[in-house]
Amino acid sequence: MKIVSAEFLKSAARPDQFPRDGRPEVAFVGRSNVGKSSLLNTLLNRKDLAKTSATPGKTQLVNFFTVNGRCYFVDLPGYGFAKVPMPVKEAWNRLMHQYLGDREPLRLAALLLDARHKPSSQDAAMLEMLGECRVPTVLVATKTDKLSKSQAQAGIRQIRAELGLDADAVVVPFSSVTGQGRKELLDIVGEQFEQNTPAPPPQGV
Repeated sequence: MKIVSAEFLKSAARPDQFPRDGRPEVAFVGRSNVGKSSLLNTLLNRKDLAKTSATPGKTQLVNFFTVNGRCYFVDLPGYGFAKVPMPVKEAWNRLMHQYLGDREPLRLAALLLDARHKPSSQDAAMLEMLGECRVPTVLVATKTDKLSKSQAQAGIRQIRAELGLDADAVVVPFSSVTGQGRKELLDIVGEQFEQNTPAPPPQGV
């Protein structure tokens, strides 16, 4: 998938604020500070398109970005924030279930995991939620530039082991600094869009 254009469309706090035009979507989700904004900016070739929150977990919004005028990249609110009141956490859980469980245009989710650390119980719960909602998922090991090649490989093996991944589960090593993984991840997104997007009707029909 080649990125020609990208722009911020809107932030949504409720399902009735989500776009309704049926364009295919890929959602990006992960713990607070996993590098989601940096990943999105790298994928879209825009330095500050996705903003990094100074207070992780404070704002529970789903951010939609229009890409190539044909699809949406969706930035889901992060999780794993410790200093957030329970009502906010409950609102996050409700919003995530509403988006992941009911969003027909959703074609793929990218679950971001910090390659330097063992996946948390919340990461495992997020992967389980994606499975329950039957959302095709690719895992992305972020911040690989902070590790040597052997350390990054060990980090990916740890992710696979801790989450009990199948042998064919895809884990993409990614660095927003070096650009590692950008093409591979965009190719996966593009393939998923092509497989799941209905073909246009024949001319004259």
